[in-house]
Amino acid sequence: MYLSDKLKLIFHKFKCLKIEIMAYNEKLTNGVRDALAHMPKVEEKKMFRGVVFMVDGKMCITVGDDEIMCRIDPDLHEEAIKKANTRPVIMRGRDYKGYVYVNENGIKSKKDFDYWIGLALDFNKRAKASPKKKKK
Repeated sequence: MYLSDKLKLIFHKFKCLKIEIMAYNEKLTNGVRDALAHMPKVEEKKMFRGVVFMVDGKMCITVGDDEIMCRIDPDLHEEAIKKANTRPVIMRGRDYKGYVYVNENGIKSKKDFDYWIGLALDFNKRAKASPKKKKK
């Protein structure tokens, strides 16, 4: 058996184990949870290697290992990514306007934390929910 075949076999075995590793920051998660506690329709889902906070059935904020991702008004995107400790969300080479990562260093103060939570909640009122997928 060639080395490449052995690697494929090992990969297949690990893939079949369905090991789920959730890397998210409990402190940030609790902070977001507390900030959204006053909202009537908040749901937490484990996905995107972290925790997603859905507000009114729409993705609003996610928490990862050392950052949050905020869904904000796309018109504010360019200005938002100029702030310290932020970066745009880029997946598969595509820049997602209206989605911004904020490193935990950029939300250490209550004022900064509330700013980003406020931007996400403000846009959430106008955001459209993703269409529901039909179960097979």
